[in-house]
Amino acid sequence: MDVSFILRQRLKELGLEQRDLAAAAQVTESYISQLLSRKKAPPAVDRTDLYDKMDAFLEFPRGHLASMVQAQRHEELRKKLGEPPAPLLPEVRELILRKCKPEKRGEVREIFEKQAFGELERLVSQTLLDLAKGIAQEELKNEKWLRNMGKLQRQSYEEIRAMILEFQDTDVYNLSIEHCSAFLAPAIEFWDIDLKTFAVEVHLNKRLASARSVRFQFVETSNMPTADETPGLREFLRNPGMSGDASEEEINFLKNLKFVRPGPSALYYYRELQSLRDPLHFPATPKSGKFPRRGARGTGNEKQSTSVKRAIRP
Repeated sequence: MDVSFILRQRLKELGLEQRDLAAAAQVTESYISQLLSRKKAPPAVDRTDLYDKMDAFLEFPRGHLASMVQAQRHEELRKKLGEPPAPLLPEVRELILRKCKPEKRGEVREIFEKQAFGELERLVSQTLLDLAKGIAQEELKNEKWLRNMGKLQRQSYEEIRAMILEFQDTDVYNLSIEHCSAFLAPAIEFWDIDLKTFAVEVHLNKRLASARSVRFQFVETSNMPTADETPGLREFLRNPGMSGDASEEEINFLKNLKFVRPGPSALYYYRELQSLRDPLHFPATPKSGKFPRRGARGTGNEKQSTSVKRAIRP
């Protein structure tokens, strides 16, 4: 599968130029040129709106290019699986270390330098890359955000779009200094890590990200089954007399319950739902003087007597 060849052939059939395709896709002509000449790999399907725009412009069925790209990337991935990962470029490592909180920088640098691309360096690099990719993906269709990024990088709207498409397709083993300078550096103010728990906290540029800071940490989980896995909850959810007026918030609460003993019956979940809605279990706060809202449909106490009878009727 050769997506670049298919694009070139289609442009020729329609009598179009690469600049026409660039304008339709809202990227630079240079980006399209590199895509057609195989100097750039087609970006991942789930990280871009590029293929929908190209399908429409080249008169392909919707999803046509995306399916071909997935097949090509799958084949290329199979070839790469046997290759050992390469360490980060020295410039990339230095940029990541500069963004580290000053009090930890020396200790982190010492750990990084013990191995070419050790576990801690991979953890931090992957975390920062995923976060920057998430921000870029979220804002890809936000013209104001793209133009702000363009001003910071002194680039046009089309150039920034093309850079994001390329950035979304990179991985931690192929991270370039250009990607770091364009996205990691401006988006991330600094990061910190707890070397005992390996929790990573990242503080973001408020002009470019909706969140001020994000924390990543390992969470210990038990082997106890959740309510979502119990027959009692499944029966409760299938019975409209018991769960028909339950809100999404209430159902999620019930699903997250955990039990040491075997899971309880459907009637237990019905009673748990009524307890959750009972205002006597959630006293009014001094500030508001009101009971907290437990669901979109109120407490439902006025229907409780009739509903119980209907729910447990044989």
